[in-house]
This record gives sequence, C-alpha cells and structure tokens, in this order.
Amino acid sequence: MNPRRLQALRITLLALGSTCMALGPLMLFWPSGWRWEPHQPYYEQMMVGIYFTLGVFLLRAARDPLRHLSLIWLNVWLSIGHASIMAVQSFSGPQHHGHLVADVPALFIAAAVLAALTPRRAASEPPVGTA
Repeated sequence: MNPRRLQALRITLLALGSTCMALGPLMLFWPSGWRWEPHQPYYEQMMVGIYFTLGVFLLRAARDPLRHLSLIWLNVWLSIGHASIMAVQSFSGPQHHGHLVADVPALFIAAAVLAALTPRRAASEPPVGTA
C-alpha cells in the first residue's frame, strides 16, 4: 500500500475514532444535529456507549490499519446503514431536519473516506476463491 495513502488512513482513523468518542458532548453542544427529539436518555446512553467503544477500536486500528481491515470495513457499512436510516427519519418532522446537516452527512462522509483509503484485503491475502 502506498505510504501516503496508509498515513492518510491512519489520520482518518484517529479523527473518526476521536469523533465517535465525542458523541456525548456533540449531543449536548449541538442537539439539533446530534440528538433526536423527544429526548430519550436511555437511547442516547446506549448510542454513546456503542460509539465510544467503536472509537476506542478505531484509535487502536490506526496503529496498524492493515491488520484491522475487517473492523474498518465494518465501520464503513455500519455508517452507510446508520446514515441511510437517519436520512429517511430526518424527514419525519421539521425538528429532525438538523440531522441532514450534521450526523447524516458526517456518517456518509466518514464511510466514503474510509472506503476510498482502505484496501479490500491485505496485500498478502490471495483473491477470494483462489486459495
């Protein structure tokens, strides 16, 4: 893998991991973009716990991304699925439109950047069906 691309992937993983770990404060400081109405504290605690944990593992993956391709691709597809669902739900009422300029595009952008930087498989792995 190109060393510049690998470095960009590492930086992206650090940024995304840190953002995932900051979900709780984001919900407090920009509620219209990161918190759903009506306020649902149990749901929010669950989401913060899940994303904080994901953030920790993305930070760990940044050390050696090529050894953590499954985790990175899981994050790509989870982000696409989550953002797609939220995009549709954002149209359910005007109080949810703020998500269309905050967490929805953030997840789509994160997925696109990770997908562009992450190889499909490690260079040492044979293509599927050839082993």
